[in-house]
Amino acid sequence: MLRGIDVSAYQPSSYDTDGLSFVFIKATEGRSYTNPKLSAQTKRARDAGLVVGFYHFLWPGNLTAQAEYFVRKTPEKRGDVLAVDWETTGEGTRASNAEKDRFIKKVKELRPHNRVILYCNRNFWLNVDTTSYDGDGLWIADYVTAGKPRIQARWRFHQYTDDPLDKNVADFSSGSALKEWAEDA
Repeated sequence: MLRGIDVSAYQPSSYDTDGLSFVFIKATEGRSYTNPKLSAQTKRARDAGLVVGFYHFLWPGNLTAQAEYFVRKTPEKRGDVLAVDWETTGEGTRASNAEKDRFIKKVKELRPHNRVILYCNRNFWLNVDTTSYDGDGLWIADYVTAGKPRIQARWRFHQYTDDPLDKNVADFSSGSALKEWAEDA
């Protein structure tokens, strides 16, 4: 298993990269929020030679506008992984299954040379999702032993804790295998 983290504006731009193979960075949310540390956090990951992923926190409605906003605000580089973060919003709402699926497809249409994946927690995957559509792969959040999420579906990334920050593992045999997968979109 490869080690990685995910960061947002809550984490410093000078996060520790020792022992990591990848980092996911929150890029956008809805149609108006952009992580103010996006550039600095991206530079940190690239300088460390990590596979870089960007994620968008999905809100219900205006899927095309959200997808366009996300790809407009994230760097366009082959080998970067794009993810949709599908969970309950701060207002207690969530995008529907159909909206989640349309968003993934729209981002893939706009960025055909990037992997586009789904991030959700175990409850969403088992009890909310009705389509099992995850684009190019599933990034599952389940706070248990690293690499042992309690689901039957094939996953690529597993977020296993948020203490003291979001830590993840990736199901690839090596860093070069992860890079090859990311670049072969």
